[in-house]
Amino acid sequence: MSRKIESEYDVIVAGGGAGGVGAALGAARAGAKVCLVEKYGFLGGAATTSQVLAYCGFFQQGREPVKAVGGAGDLVLDAMRAIGMDGAAHNSETTGNWIILLNPEGLKLALDRVLADHGVDVLLHSRVAAATRTASRIESVTVAGMEGRRRIAAEGYVDATGDANLSLVAGVTMREGDDQGRLQAVSAPIRIGGLDPNVPFDRDAIRAAIQRYNVDGAFPITRDDGGIYTRIPGTGDMWWMIIDLPLSDLGSGAFTWAEQRARAMAHDYVEMLRQHVPGFERCYLAQTGPQIGIRESRHPATRYEVTGHDLTSGRQRSDSVARAAWPAELHGEAGKPVYHSVGGPGYASVPLDSLRVRGLDNLWLAGRVVGADPFAYGSLRVMGTAFATGEASGIAAALGAEDGETVGAEVRRLGGLT
Repeated sequence: MSRKIESEYDVIVAGGGAGGVGAALGAARAGAKVCLVEKYGFLGGAATTSQVLAYCGFFQQGREPVKAVGGAGDLVLDAMRAIGMDGAAHNSETTGNWIILLNPEGLKLALDRVLADHGVDVLLHSRVAAATRTASRIESVTVAGMEGRRRIAAEGYVDATGDANLSLVAGVTMREGDDQGRLQAVSAPIRIGGLDPNVPFDRDAIRAAIQRYNVDGAFPITRDDGGIYTRIPGTGDMWWMIIDLPLSDLGSGAFTWAEQRARAMAHDYVEMLRQHVPGFERCYLAQTGPQIGIRESRHPATRYEVTGHDLTSGRQRSDSVARAAWPAELHGEAGKPVYHSVGGPGYASVPLDSLRVRGLDNLWLAGRVVGADPFAYGSLRVMGTAFATGEASGIAAALGAEDGETVGAEVRRLGGLT
């Protein structure tokens, strides 16, 4: 005998990263009763689980920051500012792209508050373990939490898990990696403390230390330009993106190898800085993880995939529900990212059909599981854009809307950009 449904919502969102937060806010602001299910004990996705301490995609490329994301993303930035984070555009000296720097502990609190302010029920330490469906709809999901399992029903669902876990248990057709099964490299940004506050970072000295290390070091560094680094807002710590690793498959063995190797690399690299770079004489490894940064896993089949041509031409569509403005950032080779700029006005349309699962009428997608070919995926997967695709999916799920024009109009009414 099946267990009875213990609670009902208008919209259930699986995953509490940028896409999930955007979806929950979009659905709630469109009038829905919303439940957000997150496997960790905090929200934030890669920003808080993987030390990816920069929001990418909020702005277009260019000499000045031009907004590409508003709406739910703006609500999050406002919540960050309310607790002392500036949420301002920062130009990366390495790539020239505009990013927003993050303090992960502040971000956790800001996300708690903004969702509470909008009446979203949040279930932490919980994950969607199963789904009950008909031919064309999900009827309910089984949520596994600390108290055991319970069934929750909704009219609409959003998969913002990053790894397409809700789509997986719902039986959605999907591919792994690109069209040949290859996965983009994972990263393991690290946090370094104990720096001399009076000594500025010296990229030339870091590059020289890397060259010296690469002669006989145990883990040769592929980012020989010194990597991407900055000071973490509100602290004296350094955030350093220098560790990249190939991922052969989505098996537990591959992830275990990557996690363990990344930790060994982090300790080695911090010792290198301590020995050879001025200002780092007393530095220490303050934090890794909690897990490696996963750029790519599964891709559910959608009704449309944004293409590389859409991106490079800056294609504009009447059914657009979000903007993709981050250059296609491709990590086919670990430690050697390649960027391709967005054409046209500096952003491309993201149509609603790229957020709609093929074969299910009430499951929408957000974040890095949205529909995109291997090229365009390098743009749409980033966290700033995830707020926008999440907001659109949440609105669509709340309204039960199937056309981009209707959803786009509601996105704009709520301050989003299409």
